[in-house]
Amino acid sequence: MADYDFDLFVIGAGSGGVRAARISAGYGARVAVAEERDLGGTCVNVGCVPKKLMVYASHFAEDFEDAALGYGWSVGERSFDWATFIANKDREIGRLNGIYGDLLDGAGVTRMEGRARVEGPHSVAVGDQRYTAAHILVATGGWPRLPDEPGSELAITSNEIFHLPEQPRRLLVVGGGYIATEFACIFHGLGSEVVQLYRGPLFLRGFDDDVRTTLAEEMHKKGIDLRFDRTVQRLEQAATGVRATLSDGNVVEADQVLCAIGRTPLTAGLGLTEAGVELDANGAVVVDEYSCSSAPSIHAIGDVTDRINLTPVAIHEGMCLAATLFDGRPTKPDHRDVPKAVFSQPTIGSVGLSEAEAREQYTQIDVYRSRFRPMKHTLTGRDEKSLMKILVDRASDRVVGLHVVGPEAGEIVQGFAVAIKCGATKAQFDATMGIHPTAAEELVTMREPASD
Repeated sequence: MADYDFDLFVIGAGSGGVRAARISAGYGARVAVAEERDLGGTCVNVGCVPKKLMVYASHFAEDFEDAALGYGWSVGERSFDWATFIANKDREIGRLNGIYGDLLDGAGVTRMEGRARVEGPHSVAVGDQRYTAAHILVATGGWPRLPDEPGSELAITSNEIFHLPEQPRRLLVVGGGYIATEFACIFHGLGSEVVQLYRGPLFLRGFDDDVRTTLAEEMHKKGIDLRFDRTVQRLEQAATGVRATLSDGNVVEADQVLCAIGRTPLTAGLGLTEAGVELDANGAVVVDEYSCSSAPSIHAIGDVTDRINLTPVAIHEGMCLAATLFDGRPTKPDHRDVPKAVFSQPTIGSVGLSEAEAREQYTQIDVYRSRFRPMKHTLTGRDEKSLMKILVDRASDRVVGLHVVGPEAGEIVQGFAVAIKCGATKAQFDATMGIHPTAAEELVTMREPASD
């Protein structure tokens, strides 16, 4: 490796790229990172972090109402100021950008600002400078895409929604994934009129059907206008906003149209194909179990590989790659039983298989299901229901799926994900004492299967 400028050259300083760089440097590798935008990638700048701050902001409307209705608080006049929130959010993101820079500097990683391009199996260009590396890591992530329908240039994506100069009072959200669903809930909570449009019969494809149905019911109760089995035919500029003509002939007029219909791996213009790297039809880097591409010296992790597009997965893949390349421990990323959350209102937490997946993989499964009103709302009178669901392989008694819809579902499922990763059985769940009174205790007190 001494014949090269670096042992590892990382293209992209998002969560996965930064972790791979830091860990590799910790193993003694000479590492460089090039980033053309802000440090931290999608998650820090236009993804997980600012979105979760928006989720917090959006829930205060219900919290104020619940405090007054159920808990004796006197709540005076209140309003939400978009500009104040955005300024505070931007300040926090700036702080995190600085932390990422400090972490890289502290690890001895060479940082470069600018767009990098692969010029060969061991060569990278950043601007007019050329560098050689024993290994190249592509960690450029993904980019939101717009539809092909007429007028799509009038829509915005999740990149722009964090930087709008003012809050849209009417928002049309196009898409049925977790990004679309989260923003529909966020802006409704902030006081906007929200319509969410999805081409299929029910949103959040891939999640358990009970979870999808429960969330749709709860969002409908809150007043979000959900329209399934519909698409946008065209967008047109109107005097007071953007006019969307739908496939059912109806027209929706909004101040903003947010398209959250999917993301594309950021590989265009990187020179990967010329360097011998295979890309799939969507532009994702095709990798093996060790995150190695078809070019042995070029690797890829995170959303650019389009495996499981979650920040913790990219971080895990980066750590595995560092161990494989520089610590003498060939390590495959483990993509089994990855927990996930949708920060909708109410929140979804999920780990393991959906019921449909479990029935495909196992001869017989037992389904444990409970729906109830959260204790908080016994005083507020709010008609909100939580869902707890456990899926068990009858032959082994192992819990193969666990799903929660309700307050703090992500926090609850994170702990249970450890148990499922360890192969916990339903008998072990039953033997565990519940913490009372909590919602989570329901997961260790369900005794009778709801169905076969």
